[in-house]
Amino acid sequence: MEMIDDKPAESTLELGPQAFSKQSHQFWTLQIAGWLGYAVVVFLAIIRPQIGQTGFNLSGQLLNLVLETLSGFILSYLQWQLIKSIVHLPLKKTLLLSFISAATLGLLFNVIKLSFYKIVVYQQQWNEAWNMLEFGGWLLFSLTTMFVWTSIYFIMLYNTKLQREHEMLLRAQTATKDAQLQMLRYQLNPHFMFNTMNAISTLIYKNENETANEMLDKLCEFFRYSLDKNDKSKTSLLKELELIELYLSIEKVRFVDRLNVEIDVCKTVLACQVPCMLLQPLVENAIKYAIELRKSDGKIRISAKQVGERLLIQVADNGQESQGKASNGFGIGLKNTQARLSAMFNGDYQVDITNTSDGGTTVAISIPFEK
Repeated sequence: MEMIDDKPAESTLELGPQAFSKQSHQFWTLQIAGWLGYAVVVFLAIIRPQIGQTGFNLSGQLLNLVLETLSGFILSYLQWQLIKSIVHLPLKKTLLLSFISAATLGLLFNVIKLSFYKIVVYQQQWNEAWNMLEFGGWLLFSLTTMFVWTSIYFIMLYNTKLQREHEMLLRAQTATKDAQLQMLRYQLNPHFMFNTMNAISTLIYKNENETANEMLDKLCEFFRYSLDKNDKSKTSLLKELELIELYLSIEKVRFVDRLNVEIDVCKTVLACQVPCMLLQPLVENAIKYAIELRKSDGKIRISAKQVGERLLIQVADNGQESQGKASNGFGIGLKNTQARLSAMFNGDYQVDITNTSDGGTTVAISIPFEK
């Protein structure tokens, strides 16, 4: 049985406040570090080599660098706000708007830089003595700076968007699997209850009222115990054995000496995680197809041990009727068990049904060993 997730993935997704909170922290860290690095690079590459030259205005150059860095910081912040507001749009449209705004802000950054340079370093008018060669040389660096920041922001935001979509998909798949497991789990109680109530009805019909009353009391105890575990998909093998012993105590009221049970489980596997109600449908099948067909000496053997990295569980009976292959028979009990194992372990399980030498049947289940 394969899991099917029929919930369509969303093509676009707006980022939530929590995602933006995390991204905001990353943004400010990157923004501050990036522009400080920008200032250091400009100082080392442009200003430092000119120190000591005739007529060099060091204080003016440093002030200009501070103003240039601050203006770039503000413009890149505006770009960040723009990209955040359009990241939910289709990818092509987001890219187009992002890089148009980057080109516009790069042009503005270039005008601001050149203006500050004229005013602070040379004490000229902001637009005095501009020429296309000078403006064009500065423009290439300004555009590159804004395009680099835009690419970084775009990657940051889209990475968060993709992570959020992936988390939502995982949650949807988990919810689907939990719902399927719960549905399969709920199938067992009505199935078991029907068979047990039918047996109680038969006892009452035969006027075996005390036996019927004892069986009904144990049935109530069984359901109280199982309902306590009803919200869990897995339990320890120890708890599962406690539940199956309670179930068998119900059946022993019905079969008395016709039902003998042997439990052989290694202590090392008692903490292993197994699906809730894993053993009950298997034991119920053994009773239905073996013990009921015998007049005496019916036997069920439950064993469990670790084999490598897997848990091997076996439920065997000494019934005389061969049950054939898993696909042909045991009804809802075994089919339900196989469906739950497939969903819980993503197909990493094995169920084998074999006929024993004494004419009985053994059901062997192999699942990953998980503590």
